[in-house]
Amino acid sequence: MNRTRKSLKTPRQIAFRQQNEHCWYCSQPMWEKNSADFRQRFNLTESQARKLQCTGEHLLAWRDGGTNKQENIVAACWYCNSRRHRGKKELDPLRHRDRVQRELQAEGWHGLRLTNTPTQ
Repeated sequence: MNRTRKSLKTPRQIAFRQQNEHCWYCSQPMWEKNSADFRQRFNLTESQARKLQCTGEHLLAWRDGGTNKQENIVAACWYCNSRRHRGKKELDPLRHRDRVQRELQAEGWHGLRLTNTPTQ
């Protein structure tokens, strides 16, 4: 069966607002439309801000039968989203979030700690 892939724009924007503009994985603030304001607000370089750009993330991957329905989409920063899909074995979303949170606590991951409190 060949499925038509619809845009993630609307579900991503809804998730972004529902998550108070924070990444589902690392709980850090994200930006969606204006990196200049975001960079100024947090005193970030362009490269640092790029890591925190909002993306739409399928909890159940499209290739595994996931849909673009709202319940399957979360907002994730570019860095967290891209790292979940690297490596030999892709972690499921909850395991990836646990890994990200552990690495953040150890001052690792993307090296950006703009907030200390998880939003989820």
